[in-house]
Amino acid sequence: MSKYKMISPAVFNMPWQDKPENLKGAPVWRYTENPIIGRNPADGVARIFNSAVIPYEDAFIGVFRGEQMNGIPSIYLGKSSDGIHWDFKKDRIPFVDEHGEAFLPMYAYDPRLVKVEDTYYIIWCQDFYGAAIGMAETTDFKTFRRLENPFLPFNRNAVLFPRKVNGNFLMLSRPSDSGHTPFGDIFISESPDLVYWGKHRHVMGKAPEWWQAVKIGGGAAPIETSEGWLLFYHGVTSTCNGYVYSIGGAILDIDEPSRVKYRCENFLLTPEEWYEERGFVPNVCFPCAALHDSESGRIAIYYGAADSYVALAFTMIDEILDYIKEHSVVREADVKIGRR
Repeated sequence: MSKYKMISPAVFNMPWQDKPENLKGAPVWRYTENPIIGRNPADGVARIFNSAVIPYEDAFIGVFRGEQMNGIPSIYLGKSSDGIHWDFKKDRIPFVDEHGEAFLPMYAYDPRLVKVEDTYYIIWCQDFYGAAIGMAETTDFKTFRRLENPFLPFNRNAVLFPRKVNGNFLMLSRPSDSGHTPFGDIFISESPDLVYWGKHRHVMGKAPEWWQAVKIGGGAAPIETSEGWLLFYHGVTSTCNGYVYSIGGAILDIDEPSRVKYRCENFLLTPEEWYEERGFVPNVCFPCAALHDSESGRIAIYYGAADSYVALAFTMIDEILDYIKEHSVVREADVKIGRR
């Protein structure tokens, strides 16, 4: 019986692989058949990475960052019976406006996919006179209606919470600049209607630990647990050979998520395998989704690897929460309510 509880539906058919006996460090282990999506995965698409999946109709559906042959990133729809082998739609997702007219972004990348109540929301980064957040909603994965941009540029790494808190939608984001930002903290905002956003509060910033010393950003949609919101995020450091992206973990207060209860000082996953170290952008582990089964306590993390592949890693709710708590270092800015 699990020590902690995940407050979410069961996902009995999610991908899984047992923990290896010789695992060292954090209790997160890679799928031995990684990467699950390789190069040239679909017609007209050179690479798929930094993508998000979700359970849907006893199977799985996902939104995928596809780098087209012309180099412009767009979002593609994919379906899978097992969460590992994927069939992709040939064309980009056909976003429309409120009148049903075609409304495609100039470019779109790093999507997340989150279900809130009976609606599925896609959140991504796009051009809005600078890098900014795009959003769309669907109930059937046939019609995708774009919503108003929630924030002004420049912003990236938006992640919606899977349920409302105190009657409002919540979303994490990472304000930035127009380039490959050499800074960045995670903030949280709320909205009653997905149109008007406010109560912008600081959640947590970069930290002295090497792997998250330059910037951080949201990753998978937060997982509701009996201990708080479990957040897998990315942390970035700078080396003489460029940035390195690792996966970290934190636990946010369930009712006031701008407060950080626990924050692991150790990375959970850092580039070590060939598909993480070698690619279009080397040394990247970038989490975008986490399937989780509330019955077994299993969690499957989907992450982009080296801006070239999609990979899988696994953990158990009891082990990962205990590890984060055991290795937690929180600072004054983490535990505050996040306003000044």
